[in-house]
Amino acid sequence: MNYHFEFGWLLEYYPQILKGVLITLELIAVGGVLGIALGIVCAWARALGPAWLNPVVATYVELIRNTPFLIQLFFIFFGLPSIGLQLSELTAANIATIVNLGAYGCEIIRAGIQATPKGQFEAGASLAMTRFETFRHVVLVPSLQRIWPALSSQVVIVMLGSSVVSQIAAEDLTFAANFIQSRTFRAFEAYMVSTAIYLALAIALRQILVMIGGAIFPRRGVR
Repeated sequence: MNYHFEFGWLLEYYPQILKGVLITLELIAVGGVLGIALGIVCAWARALGPAWLNPVVATYVELIRNTPFLIQLFFIFFGLPSIGLQLSELTAANIATIVNLGAYGCEIIRAGIQATPKGQFEAGASLAMTRFETFRHVVLVPSLQRIWPALSSQVVIVMLGSSVVSQIAAEDLTFAANFIQSRTFRAFEAYMVSTAIYLALAIALRQILVMIGGAIFPRRGVR
């Protein structure tokens, strides 16, 4: 049996593909910004925060890093309604992305904080800064600069991992590919195109993060 590859017919489904791409972009935009913000807060709590907060954040980090993202997503979407928290598919997907990236980002950012020379903390103290002020004005930017490539890679990984949100019927790019192949039974073309789009998104996202890092952080070396 000869199989003839055809891609032109996919143009009929461009609205579904476009919608899937836009939702995937929304997931990484919302999840990326809020996930990194959550990671910064948690990294501060673990490295410089009050002693009582450290085990709380450590428990959250270990819980998220040692359980599958799909299970976290199912818990948020299917589990929380049991206690009265009904969420839409997209809201649940956004929350799962933020929580997941926040945990991984926490450990990456904490590594940057721990690499900060002790003298910088002493300099902040000599200027009568509080520990939080020292973190905000003296430590945070150099720490982020140190770990920005690793953090950028984690953001890309989370974007690719977000493909599982189709399991709760969030209409991302993978959902669109599944929809198309279920209607046409041409799985090769549907998933080949979605693979190419994910590849393009990953490369573009990495380049955007590189440009953001170059714009935000000073170009001089970090000690």
